[in-house]
Amino acid sequence: MDENLLRSLTPSVLGILVRRGADFAAAEDAVQDALVEAVRVWPSGPSPGSSGREDPIRDPKGWLVTVAWRRFLDATRADAARRRREDLVDEEPAPGPAPAVDDTLQLYFLCAHPSLTPSSAVALTLRAVGGLTTRQIAQAYLVPETTMAQRISRAKRTVSGVRFDQPGDVATVLRVLYLVFNEGYSGDIDLAAEAIRLTRQLAAAIDHPEVAGLLALMLLHHARRAARTAPDGSLVPLADQDRGRWDTGSIAEGVGILRAALARDRLGEFQAQAAIGALHADAPIPEETDWVQIVEWYDELARLTDSPVVRLNRAVAVGEADGPRAGLAALASLDDSLPRYAAVAAYLHERDGDLTTAARLYAEAALKATNLAERDHLTRQAARLNTRGRS
Repeated sequence: MDENLLRSLTPSVLGILVRRGADFAAAEDAVQDALVEAVRVWPSGPSPGSSGREDPIRDPKGWLVTVAWRRFLDATRADAARRRREDLVDEEPAPGPAPAVDDTLQLYFLCAHPSLTPSSAVALTLRAVGGLTTRQIAQAYLVPETTMAQRISRAKRTVSGVRFDQPGDVATVLRVLYLVFNEGYSGDIDLAAEAIRLTRQLAAAIDHPEVAGLLALMLLHHARRAARTAPDGSLVPLADQDRGRWDTGSIAEGVGILRAALARDRLGEFQAQAAIGALHADAPIPEETDWVQIVEWYDELARLTDSPVVRLNRAVAVGEADGPRAGLAALASLDDSLPRYAAVAAYLHERDGDLTTAARLYAEAALKATNLAERDHLTRQAARLNTRGRS
């Protein structure tokens, strides 16, 4: 049974059911039932009594459409509150191959509907477009399956009345994919790799420089993944990473995609972020990093987003390009309640030789860290400086 094939067919099968008149929530449930049946049946061939058209080996998409449509009809018949759909009951699809229409793009926009919270949009995208089960998504997010099921059910109810062909907002779709990527990975589902797969899918469906920019950004960041942690699981800062462990193939692909996007002269925030990632990837050793150009890209990114987090990261780059005191001056204009503010301040104070202040700020940053690996890293930094101060 080819799991990748199943997942790649999910959006098209769901789209076919919705175009035939099925409510999105009911259609999505029916498609999930069909996927479960495929997992059960496909390894041993077609189910007993199946017609040639339903042979998953010859026509896997047609098989899934047929099974999903029947599941939808069964649910419709069983639900007295949906008697208004009884005219759909006898509309069994005619024999023949399933239509080749690709509804993936419309599903992206539907799942990233502005009425959904970011967490609900991410969960619904992974279910409807990514083809993941509720259990897989729950495991990836480290929440109970019942919690994730409720989240997905609420999201489906929210978008159930939305027209399937309603134009969507590309920026919202990209933000959802970026959220998926930043979740990283847990258990059997690698959400960073899943985000790259989905973004490739979107890039194939829509010609947009920011889609390309996001794909380039993901590839460039993901290329450093193997070097980000030590064997004991502790974080390895960028400057200390073994660059020989970076994935040069992903870097080359990301840089190529970025160059093509930038050549269109329609700069967006993901292209700017990818350009910063490309400059880091271009340096064979940390000392050869072009920090001056990185600051210039952060200036562009700040102009595009007006984000305080961008300005926080810019302060680090300024500290590298012009010295730690210049970085601290850039930091002084920002709100000290920003996430990672204390960590950045600690790093710049350490670079400036003020180890006492740096140790205090590292300890403060550790208390505010949102994950265990980051907390442990910052705690070790504080302990290291405190030990040096006593020696």
